[in-house]
Amino acid sequence: MFQLSAVAFLILMSLQGLCGSQKTVSVQSSGNNTENAAIEARKQEIIKVTEQLIESINNGDLDEYKRLCDPGLTSFEPEAFTNLVAGIDFHRFFFDNALSIRKQPIQTILLNPHVHLLGDEAACIAYTRLTQYMQGHMPRTMQSQETRVWHRRGGRWQNVHFHRSGSPTVTDK
Repeated sequence: MFQLSAVAFLILMSLQGLCGSQKTVSVQSSGNNTENAAIEARKQEIIKVTEQLIESINNGDLDEYKRLCDPGLTSFEPEAFTNLVAGIDFHRFFFDNALSIRKQPIQTILLNPHVHLLGDEAACIAYTRLTQYMQGHMPRTMQSQETRVWHRRGGRWQNVHFHRSGSPTVTDK
């Protein structure tokens, strides 16, 4: 018997409007090796597009960020003080005033990414994000926990929602 956690149930319910009547693909599938390889390839695709999105943030590349995000992107994040934010404008401010003018290098590592495939056109990824940066001459690390919901439209993945807990993206130096 398949039992959903409360978080997985809420994600599934929120995606129902995005995915219609799509079925959840089980990661514990007992299918053949070809089916398992296809599932793993799709999961790797989600990890890769998530890495591209994070890289666009690290590089202050608003155009790439907008390409990877739905215009109606929603989020809960530390910078919004627990408020739900909709659209790209909230994020544009950080790109224009901090991320794109940052001179110090940033490196991000996604720890233990776990992908839930939600039908053929939707996926959810959860991971811990470690961001390394320089503060003066001292290396620093920030940690956050993130969940991102992806929806494939016109053959490409777009981030439609994310939730981040922990450190903010932009440092004070």
